[in-house]
Amino acid sequence: MMSESPDAHSLVSASSQLNLMEIDTIDDKEFDIPQVDTPPTLESILNEPEDEEEPFVLEDTCLLNTENIDAHSCDTSSLASSDSGDPSHLKRKKKPVDLNVTVHGSVLRHSLLKGISAQIVSAADKVDAGLPTAITVSRVIAVGTSHGLALVFDSNQALRLCLGTTATGAEYGAVSALSINHDCSRLLCGFAKGQITMWDLANGKLLRTITDAHPPGTAILHVKFTDDPTLAVCNDSGGSVFELAFRRVMGMRSCDSRCLFSGSKGEVCCVEPLHTPPDLRDHAITHYSLLAMGSLTKILVIGLKPSLKVWMTFPYGKSDPSSVPQLAWQFVPVQKTVNPILAFCRGDTVQFLLVKKEETGTIHVIKQRQLHLSCDIISLSWINSRTMVLVDSHEKLQVVDRPSQEILETLDLDQVQLVYNSRHFKSLATGGNVSQALALVGEKACYQSVSSYAGQIVYLGTKSAHIMTLRNWRERVDCLLKQERFVEALSLAWSFHEGTAKAVLGLFGDPVKRKGVVADKMVEILFQFAERSLKKCPEQGKIQVLEQHFQEVVPVLVDYCLLLQRIDLLFNQLYGRLVENVVAKGVFLESLESYIIAERLGHLTTPIMRDLLAHYHGNGMMDSLENCIVHLDVTSLDIQQVVQVCWENQLYDAMIYVFNSGMNDYITPMEKLFAVIGPPLREGRTLTDEQVVMGNKLLVYISCCLAGRAYPLGDIPEDLVAQVKNQVFEFLIRLHSADSSEEEEVFPFIRTLLHFDTREFLNVLALTFEDFKNDKQALEYQQRIVDILLKIMVDNPDFTPSQVGGLFTFLARQLAKPDNTLFVNRKLFDQVLEFLCSPDDESRHTERQQVLLELLQVGGVVQFDEGRLLALVEKAQFYQICEFLYEKKHLYDRIIDCYLRDPLRKEEIFSYIHNLLSMPGYTSEEKKTVWDKTLQHIQELVALDPNKSADLVSFHFLEEVRPIISQLQDDQLLFTFLSCLLEPREGYHSGTVLTLEPELHELQVGLLCRFAPQQLQSFLQSSQQYRLEEAIQITKQYHHSEATAYLLERKGDAHGAFTVLLKTLKEKLSLLTVESEQGERDGTTLEEEGELMLRRVEDSLTEIVSLCHRTSQNLNQKQREVLWFPLLEAMMAPQKLLKGPSAKHKSEALKELTMKVLNSMSGFIPLPAIIQRILQDPVYGKGKLAEIQGLILGMLETFNYEQTLLETTTSLLNHDLHWSLAHLRAAVTRGLHPRQDHCNICLQQYKRRQDSAEEIIIFSCGHLYHCQCLQQKDCGRGFSSERLQAWSCYKCSSNQGGRGSATEQGRGRSTSLAQTHVTSVHRETGAEAHGKKVLVEATLDPQQEQSWDQLRCLYRGPSRLAILSELSHCHSNGKVGLVNPTQQGTGSIFNNENFQLKLSPPPLVEE
Repeated sequence: MMSESPDAHSLVSASSQLNLMEIDTIDDKEFDIPQVDTPPTLESILNEPEDEEEPFVLEDTCLLNTENIDAHSCDTSSLASSDSGDPSHLKRKKKPVDLNVTVHGSVLRHSLLKGISAQIVSAADKVDAGLPTAITVSRVIAVGTSHGLALVFDSNQALRLCLGTTATGAEYGAVSALSINHDCSRLLCGFAKGQITMWDLANGKLLRTITDAHPPGTAILHVKFTDDPTLAVCNDSGGSVFELAFRRVMGMRSCDSRCLFSGSKGEVCCVEPLHTPPDLRDHAITHYSLLAMGSLTKILVIGLKPSLKVWMTFPYGKSDPSSVPQLAWQFVPVQKTVNPILAFCRGDTVQFLLVKKEETGTIHVIKQRQLHLSCDIISLSWINSRTMVLVDSHEKLQVVDRPSQEILETLDLDQVQLVYNSRHFKSLATGGNVSQALALVGEKACYQSVSSYAGQIVYLGTKSAHIMTLRNWRERVDCLLKQERFVEALSLAWSFHEGTAKAVLGLFGDPVKRKGVVADKMVEILFQFAERSLKKCPEQGKIQVLEQHFQEVVPVLVDYCLLLQRIDLLFNQLYGRLVENVVAKGVFLESLESYIIAERLGHLTTPIMRDLLAHYHGNGMMDSLENCIVHLDVTSLDIQQVVQVCWENQLYDAMIYVFNSGMNDYITPMEKLFAVIGPPLREGRTLTDEQVVMGNKLLVYISCCLAGRAYPLGDIPEDLVAQVKNQVFEFLIRLHSADSSEEEEVFPFIRTLLHFDTREFLNVLALTFEDFKNDKQALEYQQRIVDILLKIMVDNPDFTPSQVGGLFTFLARQLAKPDNTLFVNRKLFDQVLEFLCSPDDESRHTERQQVLLELLQVGGVVQFDEGRLLALVEKAQFYQICEFLYEKKHLYDRIIDCYLRDPLRKEEIFSYIHNLLSMPGYTSEEKKTVWDKTLQHIQELVALDPNKSADLVSFHFLEEVRPIISQLQDDQLLFTFLSCLLEPREGYHSGTVLTLEPELHELQVGLLCRFAPQQLQSFLQSSQQYRLEEAIQITKQYHHSEATAYLLERKGDAHGAFTVLLKTLKEKLSLLTVESEQGERDGTTLEEEGELMLRRVEDSLTEIVSLCHRTSQNLNQKQREVLWFPLLEAMMAPQKLLKGPSAKHKSEALKELTMKVLNSMSGFIPLPAIIQRILQDPVYGKGKLAEIQGLILGMLETFNYEQTLLETTTSLLNHDLHWSLAHLRAAVTRGLHPRQDHCNICLQQYKRRQDSAEEIIIFSCGHLYHCQCLQQKDCGRGFSSERLQAWSCYKCSSNQGGRGSATEQGRGRSTSLAQTHVTSVHRETGAEAHGKKVLVEATLDPQQEQSWDQLRCLYRGPSRLAILSELSHCHSNGKVGLVNPTQQGTGSIFNNENFQLKLSPPPLVEE
């Protein structure tokens, strides 16, 4: 059925539409259509299997007749909505319908135009029309072919005209571009060889043949009519654009051509005039006849009228050179006005420009948000004002919603076999005379294969034509229904209902009417879905499989019924159908829970409520049942049954809710709960977990009732609030319960709540009392309840001090309020004070103190006499309360005593003192009293925590350090305190050491010597504030030799330091020998002790050697010997004294250490002096040299090593020098070979006359000259002597741009390496007639020096001599060079990670 055109912007008005119902008969023979015995009926078509392709229906202003088209339409589905195909997701939980998942369904209908396709193929076979090359669409379709024909089809796909002949095709080439004007009366054809023809579409007459509109030898790429039927534009393969103006004067048709853009300024490969729809013909922008042109680098928008004007240019930005520029205009409604938007792209980004004419007459081009896609676009078309259709270089078609930039659908166009225009872009028909850039773009160009018109896009394939149109909304939903994708169909329909769907077609009228239409469709789908799920449910198998099946269906049904507000449909028709299946019924009832809890479903019908209760109860889903009951309207419940079920299954919330909502009874639930928790509390039994839960619910319930809120949620009706509050108070203050026994105590309900949880019950009352302002009745209840509380709790041993204190804290809070109306006897407060401060036993001391403190803090202090209170709390040792009271009286110094006496809070005293002395808000007198008090107790504080005390002193008592230290009697304590005081501080004085008097530092040195000698050295190094002489005396007194030596060295007495350390070393060595003898006497091997002694000796030796090293740098030879020789003697002396079994091991160790000393000495003292000293030693002077053999051999080895190193180095350097000089000599003395035997200036033989001797000059480049000729050409650079004249090759220097420049520009070849003068001497003898070359002289000129430098640099890097000489000086300070560069990364060879010492022979130079 044809629907009325809904689109206001349709390009074809209703009046100009073709009568699509009139069908001309098609000649079967002509089109080779096979005979059909019996034509199919409408019914048979409709009953075709569901997987067949669906019929092609054109919506809107149709191009083709929908009822008579033989359409092959392809069913497509968007990628976004494709199904996983796996039905067995058995592990999925119940999940609500996700309304945020976007389903678009199949947006485009893709149909094959079978009639046109068949006739294209037939024309190629029968009349040699060739392959299709171009297509354009208006109210007719025109197809151009490769043999120059244009086939024109009407909207029923009947061939109406065949324009042109193959003969003209042979002359003009293929049809490369087509255009139909807006009233469908003219057709323009552009050809591959550059001609343009115009045809009358009414009768098929050729009106014009245009051959001179553009430069010859270029193909027509585009020809386009503008809105003015007398104006068209064409674009050729030279990249130029021309305006064609058609004239008809006196019956003569002519065409004037004007160049709009020259290809020499940048090639245009795409043009697009703005076409205005019929209903916008009077739009302000139409007067300018806009034209967009796309070159290879930018787009241009120009106006052809009233005069040619460039409105704007816009570059593409970065793009692939092979990407195809695209342009597409569309009128789009923006903010109540309709304006044209130009979409353009090259590559993957679509840009949008809005063209707008203001009321003032100025024209604005406004850039809009761009669209990024991850593909290379080769075709760009609008299908309506919101939707674009793109084709990428992989022939994938994408439907994009422009406002949201969402890709709605992706189709594959492989089957279309799209026609490309590459031949025309390369202009093959005229010899391929196009630029490479244009030819590269042409690889993907398919401009002439895509044509859009009135919401339809036609694509031309090599053997077929295809049409794309938007499906209307029903069709899109039905597509999904056919595939049984009900959930997605409902989601899509709901998006139509809510107005969030994209590319919507076929929904008209006001929103209410549209929603109604869609809702009816959705109801229909819901019924289909329910029927199909019941039919297709698994007949056998596990119950879980059945449940899974219905869990995918039922929640969807419920959800959409509630969204559509069709409860009747849900509970009557749908539930009526689902009840037939037990599993479906169960799933349905369970799925209701989430909607009830979310308040989306408040009222159930009585039968469903009955089924719900039975199902949840039967399956033990009690929590779910309770959740449902408290959210439902209870009028639909059988109250008796529900209360019974709730009580039996402990659903107390539900029970309370039913009593309250169903019967307005707020007291019965309390009675029921009290009956359960009262007896065990009275008997003193521990409550079970279940009873504790009930007690807590009871407290919350009472709180809600008194506050006017419903339990467990919502509010009590306003008219009942006061009544409920009074009822609850009356109930609580009852003297006895309804079924009381004789021994029941008075006020059982309040008593029960106090025993259950005193603090929470009092909190409930406190919250309630907040609301009592002007309610006289409520204030009476308040006083009554307070009296009852006092009566029950005071003097009652059943309640702990904490509970009693809690009551009085509650009362103090109430009494402290400004609008208080309560009355409480003051004597009761005194009674409580006595009770808390004078306990019979010491138990619960902290608890009592906390309770009393809380009572005082909330305002209870006004109820007491302060003097008596202070006396009581001091006696009870409640120091926190003392602090509270002193704070009120500003007696801050007394608070320090509180802290010191309180064992629990002693540590906090430091923070308290620091804060009070640091913070503002205290007077100077108050701070002074605290300061004095702290000094009084400083010894206690240091004993408590020396570290924190030191912090305190460093902040506040720095000038009192000496008195404080004099107070400290215990040396160990003093040491700890001083250590903390002198170490670097953190926080306020971060990283600094306190500057104290030197005496304190010296005192600390003495204490360190006594208590922590291992820390002494580090202290001496870090602290610089002691006096050296005093410190030396202290360390000597305590015999700390290392410290003494360090101090002496600092003082500058290196020899003194050496003497001290040497003495220590000798003592350790003597201990080693004594221990050796001792071990021998005892007959025991004390290996471990021996090892320890050796380690000590080694440590001591290392220290003394490093001292000698440091000192020797600045001493003369004699002073060095005074240092080193005693050390050597000290090491050698004990070796003779070693005895016993471990003597050998010790001797070896000592010899090794002696060698260490010798090696260290050898850097400062000559070897002969050392050997002489050893030989003179009395120990070694007698007997053979066996004892010192090892020492001397070690020294000789060192000497041999150094001698070998020196000889190798010298040899290498000599070899290097010889090699370099030999090569230089070879290069200098090498003979030169002239290229020819004549002078290169006078071109005569070098021997011009037999009788004269002439000097000739040969250069290393091989050119030969007479000396005179060179002189005439000024090629010599004179020196003082003629012999030393430097020559340059005339020919080489001329080639390099001027005489005399060769020395600067081409030194390598234009001058000889050794300037060689050759004299030709004439001899009488015939044997010597040709002359003889005589070497006259060889000198080094600047060029030769340069060559020498190049030879020296043949191996890259510094010379070995430079490296080795630098290695020998690398310790010298401030030396700049290879080893010690001035900056990191410059100069030094060692900064190069590839550095290696090159000791192999250098590479040979090519001869």
